[in-house]
Amino acid sequence: MQKLKVGMLLFPELTILDFTGPYDVFIKAPCFEVLVIGLTKAPVRAEGGLTLQPDIAIADCPQLDIIFVPGGRGINALLTQQPLLQFLRDQAVKAKYITSVCTGALVLAAAGLLEGYKATTHWRSLELLRMFGVETLDERVVKDRNRVTGGGVTAGIDFGLTLTAVIGGEEMAKVIQLQLEYNPAPPFRAGSPHTAGLPVLQKAKEITQLTLETRKKIIRQLLLDRASSSIGLT
Repeated sequence: MQKLKVGMLLFPELTILDFTGPYDVFIKAPCFEVLVIGLTKAPVRAEGGLTLQPDIAIADCPQLDIIFVPGGRGINALLTQQPLLQFLRDQAVKAKYITSVCTGALVLAAAGLLEGYKATTHWRSLELLRMFGVETLDERVVKDRNRVTGGGVTAGIDFGLTLTAVIGGEEMAKVIQLQLEYNPAPPFRAGSPHTAGLPVLQKAKEITQLTLETRKKIIRQLLLDRASSSIGLT
């Protein structure tokens, strides 16, 4: 079986489970060759301080078959980081699949790679994705042609299994699911804004409100700069 090269992006302050959920699926699938990519080859500190080591920097990265972008607090800096956004655009020209989990979808949108596609992201960031003109679906995984996006954090495992089934077949994905004993039975029905109940939902919104407003400002400015540039004002 020919292996597809999956480039998994690391960046400071990423959410570790956004990355490791799909990673644990991909490394068990014989249809993938996993390449861990950093903005540089320097170690990267994820949210909480866990340190990860890229295999290669974006400047030296070969052509990928699959681009993968996780989410996390650190995406704020990525939304306007032109070398990274250009890297994604350049890779997307020949990549077979362009993918993300959680707020990694906002980075793809900032690079212009979700225009005309349906996509998903963390429930709290669906409105941010719509600011880019993306049609959003409130689902765990959304596949629209060669764009595959996962919802928030734990949906990364669903995303990884879905993509494995597309590339390697359903049986391969099922075997990996069993290897991971991925048989969710959460202790509470609080994993979705639709089931968590109003007090829990309000508290979660309060905790994330500052992050949401900060990202709105970044995206508004980004879109304003694009609009100004397109009419020759910058």
